[in-house]
Amino acid sequence: MRGVRGGLIGLGTVGMAYGAWLLLSRQDIGQITEVVVWLAAAVVIHDGILAPAVLALGWLGGRLLPRAVARGAVTVLVLLGPTVLVAIPVLGRFGAKPDNPTLLDRDYTQGLVVFALLCVCAGVAVALGELRSRQRTVEEEQS
Repeated sequence: MRGVRGGLIGLGTVGMAYGAWLLLSRQDIGQITEVVVWLAAAVVIHDGILAPAVLALGWLGGRLLPRAVARGAVTVLVLLGPTVLVAIPVLGRFGAKPDNPTLLDRDYTQGLVVFALLCVCAGVAVALGELRSRQRTVEEEQS
């Protein structure tokens, strides 16, 4: 396991170094500045808005819903929430240009709906797993 972990860390480090080299060698200073601003905004939005909102909704769901349902709902929220946020510009077709029909040329709503259904299936699976785990615990305590 340590070898696999070390290999994955090494592979990730090489990938990041290659990406940094591509960024620094092929982009001008204005584009690099935009990337840095975008990365900083992503961290601020995730850590300042998204993570606290998910924690608050998870806490609220844990108080209002049965445990199994709350775990399933949190699973759906964690999987689907960031994806919807990322999909908003694509769904709104921000950046579409009439002179370039290859930009935003798909039905992205359909893909998001399919992904949402898969997230709901994952949430149901987590809820069923929680219920099954509780049944096993009760059966083990009774025997």
